[in-house]
Amino acid sequence: MATTPAPPKAPPKPTWDPRKPQQLPLPWLRPTIRIRLTLLYGGMFLIAGILLLSIIYLLAAQAIRGGSNQSFQISGSGISITSDTCPVLNAANNDDQRNAALKACNDALRQHALDDLLSRSLLTLLGLAVIAFAFGYAMAGRVLTPLGRITRTARAVAGSDLSRRIDLDGPDDELKELADTLDDMLERLQRAFTAQQRFVGNASHELRTPLAINRTLLEVHLSDPGAPAELQQLGKTLLATNERSEQLVEGLLLLARSDNQIIERKPVDLAEVASQALDQTHAEAEAKGVEFRGKRDPAVLQGNGVLLERIALNLVQNAVRYNVPEGGWVEVNTVLQHGQAVLVVSNTGPVVPAYEIDNLFEPFRRLRTERTGSDKGVGLGLSIARSVARAHGGHISAQPREGGGLVMRVALPI
Repeated sequence: MATTPAPPKAPPKPTWDPRKPQQLPLPWLRPTIRIRLTLLYGGMFLIAGILLLSIIYLLAAQAIRGGSNQSFQISGSGISITSDTCPVLNAANNDDQRNAALKACNDALRQHALDDLLSRSLLTLLGLAVIAFAFGYAMAGRVLTPLGRITRTARAVAGSDLSRRIDLDGPDDELKELADTLDDMLERLQRAFTAQQRFVGNASHELRTPLAINRTLLEVHLSDPGAPAELQQLGKTLLATNERSEQLVEGLLLLARSDNQIIERKPVDLAEVASQALDQTHAEAEAKGVEFRGKRDPAVLQGNGVLLERIALNLVQNAVRYNVPEGGWVEVNTVLQHGQAVLVVSNTGPVVPAYEIDNLFEPFRRLRTERTGSDKGVGLGLSIARSVARAHGGHISAQPREGGGLVMRVALPI
């Protein structure tokens, strides 16, 4: 009878967990910024100290050599001492005078050597200080170079270029760890923004299509001359509701798209944009008895013409719709001020409390009206205007006008 071969033995269990990152045996040997700066500046201090000590030694040797460089001569059968550096010795007549003169001469030479050493040491210290500051500035710039790279990348990302990465190379220190962390964060942000754009694109199709179908069906039924009057009235009501829903969807999609920075920019004249907005609102203004005023000077900036026209149109429409019943006016001015293209829209209207100004820029917020059921809009006009202004690097502000109404000011960099 054949024997069954024994099953192969299982491989030995690893002594380490592959799911856990391996730790360095000596983590304190990691070339961190603290260790590198410690070695750098410690080495600089050591080199500066050795250099300063060597220079002081040379200066001291030179001072001692100069102080002892005097000529003494002994002449005659007696002891007669003459000196070129200490002439007072030549006038000495006895030993006491000569000893006193020698002591005074030695003290004077010693003081001269110390003064000379001090002056040269100060000049040397000054020169070394200048060199040390220059070298330290250069080394600090070299150490901080990765931070400059991180800052430039962050500035590029702030301009909506989420594809940029730092990709910092070099030692595995704190700066590289920071750069790698920021790269991971940018990767996740890019995925999030890409998903948002994909959602906006899909929502545009999924939300617009059924509303367009409803509008077509309602228009077909309303075109039937034999339809009862009640059905005609119901169709008109449903068509108005459908149109309002379409406006709401368009506003939401535009608000989602305009939250990002504008990448493709072209020269746009703000005066031309304001004139087009006035032309589109002219019929509504005539129906409400609102007069247009203002002076539109050329104000060219780099931006997106369609979105800038949306700002002007929203502001002018709001100014016309929220106006007084009779004798109202809307003033639209454009001008270049302090390197900015400025659009100012003022109007007559109801008195607006100052504490309600900030609420006007929130979505679906209107002044003393309900969130729904208003024929003046969907409550996204100022929200869209603020979002578009921010996307262009500008800002929009509102102030209550004396006597009623608002003064809306849009400032955009050129």
